[in-house]
Amino acid sequence: MRAIFVMIKCEMGQAYRVAREMADGIEELSEMHSISGQYDLLGKFYLEPDRDIGLFVVEKVQTVPGVKDTYTLQTFNAFSGQRG
Repeated sequence: MRAIFVMIKCEMGQAYRVAREMADGIEELSEMHSISGQYDLLGKFYLEPDRDIGLFVVEKVQTVPGVKDTYTLQTFNAFSGQRG
């Protein structure tokens, strides 16, 4: 599995509804966060290695009513600190 992050800009007043709909309807969604700045939401999605990222975003994320714009970040490696 590989992670992608999608920043989502919503229609005014729709961010929480969009987040709930994605959480309930997109099984690839791992986490959804409300954020400040130019975008309203940040979603972390896990996709199979051979899955077309662009097609996933266009068909699954951008089609949710209330989504106005998206910005996708593809990840390469995950790092974490040691916990003891």
